[in-house]
Amino acid sequence: MTSLDNRIPPPLVMLVAGALAWGLARLTPALTVSFDGQIAAGSVTAALGVIISLAGIVSFSRARTTVSPVNPGAATALVQSGIYRWTRNPMYLGMALLLLAWTLKLGHPGGLVAIVLFAAYIEAFQIRPEERALSELFGDAYVDYCKHVRRWL
Repeated sequence: MTSLDNRIPPPLVMLVAGALAWGLARLTPALTVSFDGQIAAGSVTAALGVIISLAGIVSFSRARTTVSPVNPGAATALVQSGIYRWTRNPMYLGMALLLLAWTLKLGHPGGLVAIVLFAAYIEAFQIRPEERALSELFGDAYVDYCKHVRRWL
């Protein structure tokens, strides 16, 4: 375990990444692009991100297990239904889609850098520690689940 494992709530990491995207757009406005349907594409992407995240929350709620990302060892159930049949991390996927929507709205490629940094941070300091905790809690059932369902998509 490192000092950053499960310490910073993922929504805060997403907000920092979004601020980075905004800052990069402000610093290098010449790289900004616009295109027909830009706002619509961003809106659809944002809606998809919210729906995917909420589907993960609903699945956890139905299983009566914690959605808290700072204490994965408190999980009381291995959720494999609903959206968890297609992705092991719908809430993080939803956040990445929200960042993509923000990038589309900004019209700046710097947002892509922010998305990559968000995903790398979440992978290293959130997902991998969660996977270790879930492996300890649920053993072979979790290992088998990981063989059949991808981490992101």
